[in-house]
Amino acid sequence: MTLITSYLRLAALLLAFGASTGAQAQLAAGRDYRVIKPPQPTESGKKIEVIEFFWYACPHCNALQPSLRVWLKHKPADVEYRRVPAVLSDSWVPLTRAYYALEVVGAVDKLHDQVFSAIHEKNLRLQDPKILFDWVGQHGFDRQKFADAYGSFGVQSRTERSKEMTRNFDISGTPTLTVDGKYQVAPSMTLKSDHSVDYQQFFHVLDQVIAMARKERAGK
Repeated sequence: MTLITSYLRLAALLLAFGASTGAQAQLAAGRDYRVIKPPQPTESGKKIEVIEFFWYACPHCNALQPSLRVWLKHKPADVEYRRVPAVLSDSWVPLTRAYYALEVVGAVDKLHDQVFSAIHEKNLRLQDPKILFDWVGQHGFDRQKFADAYGSFGVQSRTERSKEMTRNFDISGTPTLTVDGKYQVAPSMTLKSDHSVDYQQFFHVLDQVIAMARKERAGK
């Protein structure tokens, strides 16, 4: 390797570092993220809590899933991620109950992504409980057990909790990810010039907001 090549590589590294630190310095509330007022309690203990507020019938939530799966494979070790189905209107309740019923019967890992696919690619009306129960039964789970879970007091209680969290976290649309009960980030805040979502930039912002929350925790 020549001396000139070494200098060129060092210059490139310094330029990249300067760009990344500059991007972080330019992170601004209201543009890159929103502040949750008042901050909400977290359930993650010493870990930084990231919550995905979603709705199965939301096309933007569906579009987020491939990039989100990649991010989850490499998320920081000090981050605890969980999902909360948002409830912005009564019409959102059936699919919120569907998610919690899937949790009860242990089907989330297998069927979560398939629910999105069934709704957005196969146009199945899983908001209809009968269609939903049949669909779950066709995917290897006990139809009656799922139906019982869907109608249970426990699922109803979790659904009411989702309504409460949607209000308290000031969720106005989906998908929205919250960080440590203090901040919101949304793909809609990282649009390209053609109005498509820049998912790479979105997750870059998410990582920076997580770093901000981490620094705040360290300063306590």
